[in-house]
Amino acid sequence: MSSTTHRGVVAALMSQPHTPGEIVRIARLAADWTQADLGRRCGYSASQISRWETGTCPLRDVDTLHCLARALLLPVEVFGLTLDHSCGVSTRPAGSPAPRVSGDPMPVWEEHDPMRRRTVLAGLGALAGSAALGSAPPPGSAAAADPVSTLEQALLAPPLRTGTPVALARLQRAVATARTVFAHGHYADVAARLPALIASAAATSAAPSPGEDSAAAHTQLAELYSLATELGIKTGRDQLAWTAADRGLHAADASGDLLTRASTRRVWAIVLRRGGHAGTAQQLIIDTAYALQPDLRSPEQLSVFGSLMETAAYTAAADGDRDTARAFLAEAVDAATRLGADGNHRYTHFGPTGVSLYQLSTARVLGDAGTAIEHARRINPASIPFAERRARYWVDVARAFDQWGKPEHCYRALLAAEKVSADEVRYRKPTAAMTTTLLQHPQAHQLPGLRDFARRTGTPA
Repeated sequence: MSSTTHRGVVAALMSQPHTPGEIVRIARLAADWTQADLGRRCGYSASQISRWETGTCPLRDVDTLHCLARALLLPVEVFGLTLDHSCGVSTRPAGSPAPRVSGDPMPVWEEHDPMRRRTVLAGLGALAGSAALGSAPPPGSAAAADPVSTLEQALLAPPLRTGTPVALARLQRAVATARTVFAHGHYADVAARLPALIASAAATSAAPSPGEDSAAAHTQLAELYSLATELGIKTGRDQLAWTAADRGLHAADASGDLLTRASTRRVWAIVLRRGGHAGTAQQLIIDTAYALQPDLRSPEQLSVFGSLMETAAYTAAADGDRDTARAFLAEAVDAATRLGADGNHRYTHFGPTGVSLYQLSTARVLGDAGTAIEHARRINPASIPFAERRARYWVDVARAFDQWGKPEHCYRALLAAEKVSADEVRYRKPTAAMTTTLLQHPQAHQLPGLRDFARRTGTPA
């Protein structure tokens, strides 16, 4: 297509209203490309391009629109986006603070909602003060001293048989409470609760109350094992993660629930990948997702399927397979678009924001630090509803800046992560490695408070 024709196409698109899918189709045909041609240029399948063009799949994701605009040589304004000269597309939410430093490659967003913080703290206070099943042990006890090691020792022994059966409703509330504490980034507290909770859930599934279903208790037991697995992954305790994931699979099978089985298999796939079995992990995810695909209608189904696609994308990225990672991310974007909003169905934290976080992390894993920071700029951390995810965002940002060789920005991101969740920087091995690197950097003396930060996070200074 000549430059004159291209300008004419752009002018026509700007002068008349079109849906995003219509814009893609008009520009693609003007370039004399097939749907497969365009798909190859932006990392999507021809069928996905077709779904967007025909409107059967809404085209709303900002990153996708940005990618299509680049491939089709279109100004982003044709899609109703505004140009941001620092990162290409401005997606900063209305009312959010502007970057404080002109030209800063990653502005540090601040949280300006003290009422939100008070509400979160009040909720945690209520949880901590309750006498609910699985409450944290008192300070000074052995479990409180090193709760993650205590949990690991409990699970590495034969399955816990010392619990007392409880009513299913009480067990469900206790599991939800443990999940909430984890979502707030309090990993030590969760670790302290889990041994008693798992023992009680195992006893309840073996001997449910009259009139109650053991399968439902097995669902809760599988959820607790999945939580223990996530905690093991988070804290770098691979034996804990492996043992908990294996037991979670057995509990999920006993539950007879398709979504429970899918969720536990996703967690098991993460453990397999970390253990060097990326191919097996990826096949497990694909098989599990295929079993869900015929019936993706409810928010729970879409969320579990979308989280499988996110994990598949990350697994492919960790294996260096850029094209496959993009393809799975496109499926996750599609599921999030169909879901329509962020949610926490089946404790997946899945939605448009969650997919954006995975776009950041997969770019980082692929070694594309600049692209990772581009993705990070498009996310307002204050919009991430859970502290665990917010802190993980900042750790990913820090790791991208570490790759990029920007120690000051790496340190700022680590401080932001600590502000959100002290446990996130205290227990995760990547933060200790980055802190050690910062301490050894020639500019370490220009990072105020670095040695204090190292001391707080248990990194030898």
